[in-house]
Amino acid sequence: MGYAASAPRTAESPALIAGRITDLQPDPRRPASVRVLVDGQLFCTVGADSCRGLTVGQPLDEQVVERLAHAADAEAAVRMVLRSLERRAYARADLGRKLTRRGHPAEAVEYALEHAGRLGLMDDAAFARSYVQMRARRGRGPARVVRDLLIMGVARALIDVAVAAEWPPEADRSTVPLELAAKRAAQLVDLPRPVRRRRILAYLARRGFTGPEAVDAVAKAIGH
Repeated sequence: MGYAASAPRTAESPALIAGRITDLQPDPRRPASVRVLVDGQLFCTVGADSCRGLTVGQPLDEQVVERLAHAADAEAAVRMVLRSLERRAYARADLGRKLTRRGHPAEAVEYALEHAGRLGLMDDAAFARSYVQMRARRGRGPARVVRDLLIMGVARALIDVAVAAEWPPEADRSTVPLELAAKRAAQLVDLPRPVRRRRILAYLARRGFTGPEAVDAVAKAIGH
């Protein structure tokens, strides 16, 4: 958004900026947004709430320009959040990092994430549950999904609840790692037993199965 100062600022009156607001148009692509035209040209697009108090014919001053600049930053961040969430779900912190990498100001990023939360579009607890369930169906183990979710910035308490729901402490967790170990063992049948054991353990670890359950699965797959 470019503008040129047209008068010196005084203590009583903010400096006027060349141009007047000539129209406030609802954005056809997003009903909650308004296109602000200055001298017949698009100046910025902002959320409808940010236009309160603005009127057609109103001259721009530094305060109005600064207000519109912040509102336009917030609107741009909101649009990116909505576009991103249309494609797939995100953890809050992970999506925030994406916006920051794209150059959105921190204040605008926080506003956009809060806005998505108020709309019910972001919920880290629900995201963690869905992520754990989906990865478990693909043969991922608890260690792997915990690591992934921590990297995405999901709180450990939420992760623990999601993991416990998918793999209750009292449940038998041996079925999936044993199936994976048996399949991998069949692919490595020509290798010496110590090499097979090491490679299968590493394979299970990458899939998120570690500790006694992995060791036991490998032992059963290749023979004690």
